[in-house]
Amino acid sequence: MPAALIQVDNYHKSYNEFDAVSGLSFQVNAGEILGLVGPNGAGKTTTLRALVGIIPPTSGALFAAGFDIVKQSVEAKRELAFIPDDPRLFDSLTVWEHLEFIAAAYRLQNFETYGEALLRRFDLLEKRDVFANELSRGMRQKVAIICAYLRDPKVIILDEPLTGLDPRGIRQMKDSILERARDGAAVVISSHLLDLVEDMCSHLLILNRGRSLFFGSVAEARGAFSDMQENSTLEDIFFRITESGGDTQAEVMGEETPQS
Repeated sequence: MPAALIQVDNYHKSYNEFDAVSGLSFQVNAGEILGLVGPNGAGKTTTLRALVGIIPPTSGALFAAGFDIVKQSVEAKRELAFIPDDPRLFDSLTVWEHLEFIAAAYRLQNFETYGEALLRRFDLLEKRDVFANELSRGMRQKVAIICAYLRDPKVIILDEPLTGLDPRGIRQMKDSILERARDGAAVVISSHLLDLVEDMCSHLLILNRGRSLFFGSVAEARGAFSDMQENSTLEDIFFRITESGGDTQAEVMGEETPQS
């Protein structure tokens, strides 16, 4: 059983003749936050959807909290939470009824005190009896994250988590993610906001055309190019890696690739 809370081994996903993701491997340990970045069409969404069990891999294996997402899907999904970039709530349920639904689905006991604390933290306590279809985009995002946190998942996957949030909501979201990691969760953040990734993430995975160009710590990413200045931003590093022409991490890091 894998030691990492998130483990992806030689993941491939193909659609007919098109390889959306090819040979992807990475892991996220407890307490780590992985930033998943890449150009449009790089394979980020395909990777997230397989990791949370929405689509099956063509080949390879994906694990969440030690459970195979395909062979042990129920056990894996108990331990993970996925917050997409456009959360779909139940329009006919109130904010509090969403929490009740999650508590019933996951058999959570005595969730009320914790649920109220989460609503208070995200400034939604006064909205507890408001129907979801009356909420703003940012409030819907907060309800989704509260429903995820209510279960205390070991694995948290977020796709563009700051969409629709105001400055206070952004600060609340970022602080809460960092706290979850400090408490031992493994977190993946997929985002085009490189400032967010640079500010929060301990590790980085850069995809392009379905392949990994870089996987490692942010410090290792900064050291990938010896000629870059010490104050180079993650944006500088991202463009250097994705525009370097290399298709593998070995090429990006300046290592020799095996000859066939």
